[in-house]
Amino acid sequence: MSTQGLIHIYCGDGKGKTTAALGLALRCAGSGKRVYFLQFLKGSPTSELAILNQIPQITVQRNSKDFGFSFSMTPKEKQAVFHMHNENLKAAMLACQQGAYELLVLDECMGALSTGLLDADLLRECITQKPPALELVMTGRNPPEDLVAIADYVSEIKKIKHPYDRGISARCGFDK
Repeated sequence: MSTQGLIHIYCGDGKGKTTAALGLALRCAGSGKRVYFLQFLKGSPTSELAILNQIPQITVQRNSKDFGFSFSMTPKEKQAVFHMHNENLKAAMLACQQGAYELLVLDECMGALSTGLLDADLLRECITQKPPALELVMTGRNPPEDLVAIADYVSEIKKIKHPYDRGISARCGFDK
C-alpha cells in the first residue's frame, strides 16, 4: 500500500522552523526512510551538519560557499547564488523523482524565494511534480498564499521574545 506524501510549511518570524524540519528528518530516518535535506541561503558550518552527516539515511545539500545575507550581496553574488540554488533544487528533484528519497526538506526556500534567489516557477514545478508518496517540507518566513493553499500542514512559529533583540548572538549548539 502506497502512502500519500503530504506537504508541510513551517513559517513565521520565530526561532524553530529549521529545528522542526530537522526533527521530522530525524524521525523519518529513524524509521528507515531516506531524507534529502536541501538548505538554501546557508553555506557556513552549522552544528547540525556534524550529526546529520553521520546518518546514512540523510543526504544534506547546501551552498558550496557562504555568501552572507542577501541584502549585502553584490549583483554578481546574487546571480551566483540564484544559479546555485536552482541547480541544487534540480538535483534534489531528480533524486526524488527517481525514488531515492521519501522526504524532501527545502530549508529556507521561502527566504530564497522572497529575496529573488530561487526561481519561483522551478519551486512550483518541484511541488506539482513531486512523486505522490514523497513527503515535502518547506521552511522560511512569508510563504506565498498559493503555496499555503496547497500545503497540507502549515505551522507558524511566532516570535514572542528573542535574545538577538537584546544583542545576544547565535550560540553554537543552540542557534547554529
